Amino acid sequence: MLAPSVSTYAPMPMARSRPVVMAETSGLSWYKPGEGAIFDPLKLVKTEADFQRFRYAEVKHGRVAMLAVLGHVTAASGARWPGLLDGGRSFSEIKGSGYAALEQCGFATWAIIITTVAFLEIRVMKEVVPGEFPGDLRNGLFKEGWDAYDEKTKKNKINIELNNGRAAMMGITALMVHEAIGPTPYVLNEALGLPIPY
Repeated sequence: MLAPSVSTYAPMPMARSRPVVMAETSGLSWYKPGEGAIFDPLKLVKTEADFQRFRYAEVKHGRVAMLAVLGHVTAASGARWPGLLDGGRSFSEIKGSGYAALEQCGFATWAIIITTVAFLEIRVMKEVVPGEFPGDLRNGLFKEGWDAYDEKTKKNKINIELNNGRAAMMGITALMVHEAIGPTPYVLNEALGLPIPY
């Protein structure tokens, strides 16, 4: 009985201080208060520039993943563009979504897809004017709406986009994996007895 009571009132050992690298990005820090530096088990982030580069890549991949999930679900619902593809085929002739739809595309359609993505990557989706945060591609435009928010709201919106992007990266990966290993990417529909989109 004596040992617990003694240890209860014993002085707490002093926590060893450790150097923490702070990298502020419009008030956003990659240091988590109370936990030390960001979760980086591979020790890839050495400088603030490293953090900015990795965060930009994360935001970009998240945005692409959000579009991919939306596109996959939209195509699975049966929505199609008007017009014709290579070889005179209409968009409505393409059945399914994901891999199933891509396998039905000819060379010219693939060339258009690749050219469009390359054009967006090289000419459009570029940070010409440094923004307030990684992934800020406004390039000095559309400032009125964003500038109207206070710092807390800005941080909240940036974190919402990051979290939605992370969820979408997991989502599109799951759709791709399930489509590759099974008859449908929509395994929840199958498990719950709901209609399969295609």
